[in-house]
Amino acid sequence: MKFNELGFEPQLQEGLEMMGFKEPTPIQKQAIPAILANKDLIACAQTGTGKTAAFVLPILNKLCSNQTKKTNTIIIAPTRELALQIDRQIEGFSYFTNSSSFPVYGGGTGDDFEAQKKAIKNGADILVCTPGRLLAHMKFNYFDPSGVKHFILDEADRMLDMGFHDDIMSIFQKLPTEKQTLLFSATMPPKIRSLANNILINPVSISLAISKPAEGIQQRAFLAHDSQKIKLTQHLLKGKDLEHVLIFCSTIKSTKKLALSLRKVGLPAQDIHSELDQDKREQLLLDFKNKKVKILVATDILSRGIDIKGIELVINYEVPNDAEDYVHRIGRTARADRTGEAITFINGEQCRKFKAIEELIEREVKKSPLPEGFEPGPDYNTKKKNGKNFKGKKKFAGRKQWHKRKHKKKND
Repeated sequence: MKFNELGFEPQLQEGLEMMGFKEPTPIQKQAIPAILANKDLIACAQTGTGKTAAFVLPILNKLCSNQTKKTNTIIIAPTRELALQIDRQIEGFSYFTNSSSFPVYGGGTGDDFEAQKKAIKNGADILVCTPGRLLAHMKFNYFDPSGVKHFILDEADRMLDMGFHDDIMSIFQKLPTEKQTLLFSATMPPKIRSLANNILINPVSISLAISKPAEGIQQRAFLAHDSQKIKLTQHLLKGKDLEHVLIFCSTIKSTKKLALSLRKVGLPAQDIHSELDQDKREQLLLDFKNKKVKILVATDILSRGIDIKGIELVINYEVPNDAEDYVHRIGRTARADRTGEAITFINGEQCRKFKAIEELIEREVKKSPLPEGFEPGPDYNTKKKNGKNFKGKKKFAGRKQWHKRKHKKKND
């Protein structure tokens, strides 16, 4: 199938041809016809499959012949970064369609809020929003949702993980009853199914199996105690001619600490996380994309939806909690048929988590020995739980003995 077989309006098709778009991806082949047919949709597809274009293109096609002075489409995304990226993609696709979009997100200045307010009052065709900021605007009488024909949730699983369920439902209930609702998610846990049952009507269901990491990614891991990780990171990066390194940490605290330790040994690292203001985060992303920042230490804020080509190395400073997140994280490298390397640090309590990752990607990841001069790391024991051999009966017996000692002490 070719894009010119999907029946797009001439001006949109012309734009796609000028941008070099010829063949749709699997998610686009299945989703675009359903959206053009005004069906509700639930789609499971991971980052990098082309899902943004899968919902943006049919919406822009409808707008070619049905523009009003009211907002037509609301897209909800979990983070400001993803909202901005979607808005930029819409801007590129809509160059020939005369459609307008505007990002609506928190964390900016009063001027940013006023600019968003103006776009809403003027009826931007598409609003790309984070949930909290959209609700803030919805409290005022200048927000008119009566023209909304499409409501789209992107990265729905991540939004529920971040606690946005109630916000999503509040937004949904303020919109017209007759609208098309589209739900896109990288994973499909029961809570997503429950949300879909509440907001979708007879939806078309699309499920693309989570793809394995690209062949161009060289994967390996180190078994390392937490106390060894900073020194190990420094060793892996020191003296290497790398221009694009992305390191994922699980907490803001470890992100700050690692970036500082790298700078202390002369490595040009910066940290990015939710405590930074929006302008700072946007500038860091731009500097990283332009290779002004060569090493970026990040929380999971960058694990999905951020498309930066040319990343040579991804380091998982901790094993991700979800196996699917591992695929998203290391998928930041080896994009566009390039090659890259992904390294994961595994402590003694994370062996079972990493085993689940190996089962998901259907391959065993090489465990490299720690460099010369390092003390031995933990064993790769996948039968451990929380760093201890898990034997329920022994645990119960220990609790029973504790009660006996407590009772004896009381009687003494």
